[in-house]
Amino acid sequence: MGISNLNKSPMKRSSTIFLKFVLGIMALAVLAGLIYFPLTEGRAANLDLFSIYWDPAILYMFVGSIPFFTALYQSYKLLGYIEQNKVFSLGAVKALKTIKYCGIAIAGFVVVGQIALIITQHGKDDMAGPLALGVIITFISIAVATGAAVFEKLLQRAVEIKSENDLTV
Repeated sequence: MGISNLNKSPMKRSSTIFLKFVLGIMALAVLAGLIYFPLTEGRAANLDLFSIYWDPAILYMFVGSIPFFTALYQSYKLLGYIEQNKVFSLGAVKALKTIKYCGIAIAGFVVVGQIALIITQHGKDDMAGPLALGVIITFISIAVATGAAVFEKLLQRAVEIKSENDLTV
């Protein structure tokens, strides 16, 4: 059994399909949360549907979710490169670079949101829960960005070596 036969194994195909499915479930769950959460928030009790979604905090949450969905899409593309045996390509490196920047952006949005929460709600409410959740999301985002940066560097070097080898042959 040669290398080319190993690369096209059904195990690899099924695992990438499963991971794409998980990415889809994650996207749907976050989207459902983004749609449902504003309706349950305390300030929304006396507002009409239009006013609920035009609240500045809710709009900030929607804008802050753009890097998350971008990172999910780039992860989906990266899995596509894996399925096509194009892992050592500039497209895969670019996808990892985008995921890295999205992780940094998510952490930035959360930190700014936490600061705004501290400033606006200081002394009015118990903020331990939301602040703890923000810290957890920030650490996860930074971990994802760090992992993507490490894999990006490794993959970039592998692509360079591959292109050098292609030129020598």
